[in-house]
Amino acid sequence: MQGARTSRRQLLQAVAAPLGIGVLTDTARAAAASAGPMKITKVEAVRFRTDLRTQGVAPNWFWVRLHTDQGVVGIGETYPGYDAHAGALKQLAGMVLGRDPTNIEGLWRDLFYRISYQPWGGAEFRILTAINIAQWDILGKISGLPLYKLLGGQAQSRLLVYNTMNGWTINGMREHDAPEKITEFLLKRGIRAIKLYPYDRGPVNALARHGGTFITQAELRQSLDPIQRIRKVAGDEMEIALDLSSRWNLPCSMQIAKSLEPYGIMYLEDPMLPDNLEAYASLARETSIPVCISERLATRYRFREMFEARAVDVVMWDVTWCGGISEAKKISDLADTYKIPTSPHTGGGPILWYASIHTATSLPNFYIMESVYHLYNDLYPRFLDGVPVPVNGYVTAPEAPGLGLQVREEAFRNGDAAVETIASA
Repeated sequence: MQGARTSRRQLLQAVAAPLGIGVLTDTARAAAASAGPMKITKVEAVRFRTDLRTQGVAPNWFWVRLHTDQGVVGIGETYPGYDAHAGALKQLAGMVLGRDPTNIEGLWRDLFYRISYQPWGGAEFRILTAINIAQWDILGKISGLPLYKLLGGQAQSRLLVYNTMNGWTINGMREHDAPEKITEFLLKRGIRAIKLYPYDRGPVNALARHGGTFITQAELRQSLDPIQRIRKVAGDEMEIALDLSSRWNLPCSMQIAKSLEPYGIMYLEDPMLPDNLEAYASLARETSIPVCISERLATRYRFREMFEARAVDVVMWDVTWCGGISEAKKISDLADTYKIPTSPHTGGGPILWYASIHTATSLPNFYIMESVYHLYNDLYPRFLDGVPVPVNGYVTAPEAPGLGLQVREEAFRNGDAAVETIASA
């Protein structure tokens, strides 16, 4: 009987490994074991000045700092806003104090089941995510290894990026006013992919006119204007992705996709809310454009349903929303079993940028990653030194331990960032 139980356990472990159910590599386990007993002794929240605007954009991130009895501090992040996240952190901090930060899977499980007593996916779940990122940062620091090495090593030596617009400017230029100049600017820097929002921004703004329930033939043609202008100036040298902001119904999504098919679109992101995967499966069957979903989903459980429904061609997660580094890696490993690539969402704070770079570096099924010129060039450097920037269209992971952050203490001294102690032992 004992032999049967052992055999069954070995079978389950063999099945679990390729499905990405466990994320801790041998390197990560060895790092955790070598650290010895360790406890979280203080939990802090970091607030940023919301009136601190750079080209009209203010930091909307929330940081969690975990202090340990060995003097190592880990930083995690989620967004947007402060008050709801601070309240959620106060609710969960008691479960964090005294825990071993290197017990990454155990703390994730316990926090998740605590949250699951309520409808999960809100501030409490985003705090779980931030805590998980901070734990990985601690494990990297105590091991002296960059985070990507703890996740399995360098599956990608460098990461191809696209630049997303979404209302952000590049030196004051907006996508609907100057798509040619933006394209030329990016190409000079080796960035050969861009994501546009022509259906809910700019002069046409069909979304505002009809709320996503109808689109006219004239609006379909007019919305193609920035795409046509980019193709005219760059030909096929610039890849183009479209984000539809999850606001459309199925017929409109199909009409939009059909109108875009002659233009060689890289992918169509979030045309609908991901609350009906059969609708997405219908769209995926009807269009030749790859369908991308979505930073709006969290946990491997929701993504598994999407994969099984054959509703997606490119998977996107936001590492500060989906459940943290642990969950992002599991989602991508599961996607890989369906031959689906990963395209991380990074349009938030600087720790999201760092954590995404490290996680994506470890992914065999990496596709392309979002980047925002204004954020990494103008805003992030106010709070961090040595921010990774794309070189010739690619970005690489920092080699410093953990996330590799170099926090600028001036931001705390001058009041741009402020620390609140949430709980301490």
